[in-house]
Amino acid sequence: MLRAITLAILVTLPSLAQAEPLKRVRIGATPGPHAQILEAVRPIAARNGLDLQIIEFSDYVIPNEALSAGEIEANSFQNQPFLDNQRADRGYKIVGVGLTVNFPLGIYSKRHKSFDAVPNGGTVAIQNDPTNGGRSLLLLQDKGVIKLKAGTGFKPTVADIVENPRKLRFIEVDAAQTPRALEDVDAAAVNTNYATPAGLKPSDALLKEEPKGPYVNMLAVREADKDQPWVKTLVESYRTPETKAFVEKTFGGAVLTSW
Repeated sequence: MLRAITLAILVTLPSLAQAEPLKRVRIGATPGPHAQILEAVRPIAARNGLDLQIIEFSDYVIPNEALSAGEIEANSFQNQPFLDNQRADRGYKIVGVGLTVNFPLGIYSKRHKSFDAVPNGGTVAIQNDPTNGGRSLLLLQDKGVIKLKAGTGFKPTVADIVENPRKLRFIEVDAAQTPRALEDVDAAAVNTNYATPAGLKPSDALLKEEPKGPYVNMLAVREADKDQPWVKTLVESYRTPETKAFVEKTFGGAVLTSW
């Protein structure tokens, strides 16, 4: 009888362990590389006890709205200057908890083979949000195309341009629409996570940002959750050698890991 009870315990204990449910974490991301990387992270997170449910958002506004409202637990799409701007403008109590990847910004054209070929008075589309639009203007300044007013920080606007020798005209559109804008303008600044799904190759960019500064993306959660054990597990599951190898193999240098 004792032997039978012992065998029953040995059989039952693993069954109980296997029945332990995974912790559900709904995580928002923009389509393209951010979502693709999370798909690679999903099985790693599952081994660590998390059930990642990836929800795609087509713009840069809704992922933080959804997170703030409790409709998701985390998101992966933004950098610190963008989050700072969202916190200031919308009062979100959202914080970054772990750096992820960097997407060097590029300026593309369907009409010209080099930026020097863009004519005087040509049109350039940039993003209409302060962080990404400002980032594009800083790229153009870094390449000597324009000069910005001193002290504008990471969020300059078109109004801060003090020198524009080629009299370029800037058209502001939603970041997700910049690839489509290429049909109507001489050039457009496009974030890599929108360029890749649109069939644009970062190697074809006329001008490309150096992988520097504060533009590394991050995982973000609500302030109230930042010390929860699952947050640490999520960050550790993302920042693994497996994820790094996936990024390097899949994107060929267009996406850079931060670890």
